[in-house]
Amino acid sequence: MGDARRDWRTWRAATEEALYGAEGFFRTQAPAAHFRTSVHVSPAFAAALARLARTVGARTVVDVGAGRGELLRALHDLDPGLRLVGVEVAERPAGLPEAVRWTADLPEEVDGLLVANEWLDDIPVDVAELDEARVPRLVEVDAATGDERLGTPVGEEDLAWLAEWWPLADGPPGARAEIGRPRDLAWAEVVRRLRSGLALAVDYGHVRWRRPPAGTLRGYRSGRPVAPVPDRSCDITAHVAVDSVARAGERAGAGQTVLTSQRAALTALGVDAARPPLALAGTDPVGYLGALSRAGEAAELVAPGGLGDFWWLAQTSFPGPGARAVDLRQALGEPDPPTALSPSPSGRTEASGRTPRSVG
Repeated sequence: MGDARRDWRTWRAATEEALYGAEGFFRTQAPAAHFRTSVHVSPAFAAALARLARTVGARTVVDVGAGRGELLRALHDLDPGLRLVGVEVAERPAGLPEAVRWTADLPEEVDGLLVANEWLDDIPVDVAELDEARVPRLVEVDAATGDERLGTPVGEEDLAWLAEWWPLADGPPGARAEIGRPRDLAWAEVVRRLRSGLALAVDYGHVRWRRPPAGTLRGYRSGRPVAPVPDRSCDITAHVAVDSVARAGERAGAGQTVLTSQRAALTALGVDAARPPLALAGTDPVGYLGALSRAGEAAELVAPGGLGDFWWLAQTSFPGPGARAVDLRQALGEPDPPTALSPSPSGRTEASGRTPRSVG
């Protein structure tokens, strides 16, 4: 295919259209058919968030990037008195409890617990690559094939972001970075709307001292990782520069910040992966099997090298007069940042990522 017939776009523009355009992936596809998040792994995840809501005194939970409402259904079953809001570009899913509000836009103000579980990684970003002269250039992609070429030099604002958060200057030609500035802006907007309570982002990511040199761009289709081709047939995701997002929240007015692992946070919130005593199998075999199943699910939620290495970024607003103060360290335990890295299917080394759906 000659270049004259191709539609070259930056990765950010191509992914925006592929995921959120009129016929985009998240408008037309059920995400759970393509990948699993912690919500799908175990009801213990929703139970932990319900406990966190109680701890911070939240009677409202806002789920940003709500998929098909799986977390909201689970929270409604656990505590029907919670005011629940789903934020998602897709139409309201059938069978969602009537009490759940469904909207395409962030609420103007949030008083309560706002959860963004694997939302930031799906905010499209541009990809930069050093050319032979070691100039950072935007990578362009052909949406039909996933083929790439180098485009124009990176603009001033994105160059400043790279210099602060993902320096390429000392790298060899071909070194790549995903420019996380759109995610910083999106999270800053979340924090600015938080009037009281807690904003929580749960995602796979990395920090400045351990950025993956080849980047983390990847796709998911039908339960399996695939090459990231922005043709609307798959989810396209890249890991989150969580330290940059945290600083953006602080600059937007966050009162407290805790950056920790899902393993540490869920353990502090009562998720227990311990196997039941074997003696229970002799006295209550059905109860033993149920407890064993729940322990297995909990173990997956906190597993090193998997979901347990997801980052939890929790930030509060500054409490106003008479507002309940939130102690994040008491709620989530002492911070325990993820450290595990694992090889991706493409052979890159990156922080552990989203869990493919088991397909049969």
